[in-house]
Amino acid sequence: MPEQRSGLVVAVTGATGNLGTSVVDALVVDPAVSAVRAIARRSPVPTNGRPAWAPARTTFVEADIARDDLVPLFDGVDVVVHLAWQFQPSRDPVQTWDVNVVGAMRVFDAAAAAGVSALVHASSVGAYSPGSKDVRVTEDWPTHGWQGAAYTREKSYLERVLDRVETRNPDLRVVRMRPAFVFEASASTEQRRLFGGPFVPARLVRPAFVPVFPDIADLVFQGVHSRDVGRAFAAAAVREVSGAFNLAADPVITPATFAEILHARLIPLPASAVRLALDALFTARLVPTDPGLFDAVLRLPIMDSGRARDLLEWAPRHTAQDALAEFVRGVHEVDDAPTPPLSA
Repeated sequence: MPEQRSGLVVAVTGATGNLGTSVVDALVVDPAVSAVRAIARRSPVPTNGRPAWAPARTTFVEADIARDDLVPLFDGVDVVVHLAWQFQPSRDPVQTWDVNVVGAMRVFDAAAAAGVSALVHASSVGAYSPGSKDVRVTEDWPTHGWQGAAYTREKSYLERVLDRVETRNPDLRVVRMRPAFVFEASASTEQRRLFGGPFVPARLVRPAFVPVFPDIADLVFQGVHSRDVGRAFAAAAVREVSGAFNLAADPVITPATFAEILHARLIPLPASAVRLALDALFTARLVPTDPGLFDAVLRLPIMDSGRARDLLEWAPRHTAQDALAEFVRGVHEVDDAPTPPLSA
């Protein structure tokens, strides 16, 4: 079993987002962690003079990873967990590249300059090259992404950046976490707004209001609950591990999974028809998400999470179907978390 350190100070970028809140909550209950420095562009919203989300042993710092001097933020820090990510505007890939790629490079450089001992980066299943839906891939699968979508393009590029970071900083322990699609009720409002936009009313995304769902052969992917991913990140931060870790729960999500959750009827529909519809909606500015992301989902491989199970002693406590069902429930119940990114 990998050695576990103690008395650690951990800095988390993107600490108030979907994944960030789960990672911080997991870190503050880990006995190996003495303090958490939660970095985000906006701190949690105060309620009666005190933030509604105020985890123990946590100091909030407002900073922009794409603009601010980050080295002082990592002074006295043992581990940097980099989660900050901007999905929108997908119509402006230059802007998302500036935050997601250039911003991440600034985080990596600052972590090395500050002399931290470990860097844990939130990569993604989206970093992987297209693969089979029938055979699970391990962490040595190529990470060239799907170049037709900004998200997968950026995630795969950062894998190359981390290769260089490791070469230049041999004493820096680098961990690459590659979760499947991350779901949680409290993030539902944020994700509906990011991917569906204002023209997808929350009240319609609920059982009985979606009578049919397209039965697309390659719409097969994995999911995982945000809280389970948070525990995995915390384990990677405190244990002397390095390299990549796949994170996914069972069962694999298919159109039948959606149909069951939504109480909908499956109708056969080719992916090309859905792609045309998404392209028309995107062109008409009715949805904010580039249809290239749909293309990427159809090509994502199915991951094997055995390495995380063995080295991090990680096992998801929620099934992928339960996580997705919680997300759907959160959309129509408007189940917000008290941080700016997650609020309605």
